[in-house]
Amino acid sequence: MAVAVSANPTPKPTGSPGEVLRVFLKLGLTSFGGPIAHIGYFREELVVRRRWIEEAAYSDLVALCQFLPGPASSQVGFSLGLIRAGYWGGLAAWTGFTLPSAILLTAFAYGAGVLGGPMSLGVIHGLKLVAVAIVAQAVWGMARTLCPDRQRASIACAAAVIMLFSTSFGAQIGTIGLGGIAGFWLCRASAPPVAASLGASVSRRVGVICLTAFFALLAALPVLANTRPSVALFDAFYRSGALVFGGGHVVLPLLSQAFVTPGWVNPDAFLAGYGAAQAVPGPLFTFAAFLGAVAGPSPRGVAGAAVGLAGIFLPGILILLGTLPFWDAFRRRVGAQAVMRGINAAVVGLLGAALYSPLWISSVKSPGDLALALVGFVLLTVWRTPPLMVVILGAFGGVGLSSLQN
Repeated sequence: MAVAVSANPTPKPTGSPGEVLRVFLKLGLTSFGGPIAHIGYFREELVVRRRWIEEAAYSDLVALCQFLPGPASSQVGFSLGLIRAGYWGGLAAWTGFTLPSAILLTAFAYGAGVLGGPMSLGVIHGLKLVAVAIVAQAVWGMARTLCPDRQRASIACAAAVIMLFSTSFGAQIGTIGLGGIAGFWLCRASAPPVAASLGASVSRRVGVICLTAFFALLAALPVLANTRPSVALFDAFYRSGALVFGGGHVVLPLLSQAFVTPGWVNPDAFLAGYGAAQAVPGPLFTFAAFLGAVAGPSPRGVAGAAVGLAGIFLPGILILLGTLPFWDAFRRRVGAQAVMRGINAAVVGLLGAALYSPLWISSVKSPGDLALALVGFVLLTVWRTPPLMVVILGAFGGVGLSSLQN
């Protein structure tokens, strides 16, 4: 049974797995720019346009997934599918969001995804500028909702400053924790209504089973790795997905150690696959599909890509399911709400810092770049243009800028 809260019970799923799959397949085809941008895409499509979840509950999900190891944007997407259509909805969300980039990167492993030339580079650059606009829209909208007073605005500002001057992988988690502590002391005066349930109907029993499976696999797979090459391959991906916090680019050193160091993948192929992963939509963790297809241990090819995807995403999903039932109960306590208000404000600060680095400094290089990003921002926030249209316009705009500069 789901976690029960008498004052405001957890709602039952209201959608279907087919609906979730269609929505997330579109997101998987159009969500460029990395995990921070993905969170902006999800917010626009599912919080603002479709109203699958409230803003505060969505921010709570983002905060939880930032705390946990694994790919944060994929965990948020899985949670949204779970809320909308139960376990099958979660699987549909993960499949739709992951499949497009996984197919492209597997094709690249077979030599079918060659990127290069001024036009391709222009398209990629335009999509990066669209990501700037998407994240700016998310920061703007979330700040208005989650930082309406001096206390929370100050927490968000402090979080952004910490992240702008930090180079540590653990700084993100620490900053969110400090935001929670600040919220506990500064945000208890107001007593807003109890937040709506996240709606993720995961029982405590299922949660305990998933947490047990997460740690059991982490301990057992290295022991079983010598039994079969496919188990060794799965173990390498599982450990990488289970031990990385922050997601995205942070997983690359772990994957390099797991695949390049033992000679399973040569350095040139590793870097080529990484470059291709930057140019496709969806989660960066689908880089595992490329590595599984080209890695030395069998099965390689399409089967190896499937092993890579399962291995790298499974730990994040297990620990998410293991945490959700307890998180939903925790966040509804009065003191916990104050903590969560501080954490939500810190998340806004993290997004604001990420808007500058890495997105802004790696994308906006000229007045034309700024103009294209600004046009995208206005289209999204004022004209309410669908993100897919902004992505298409950004791609053409990037090609135009590239031709003007050459």
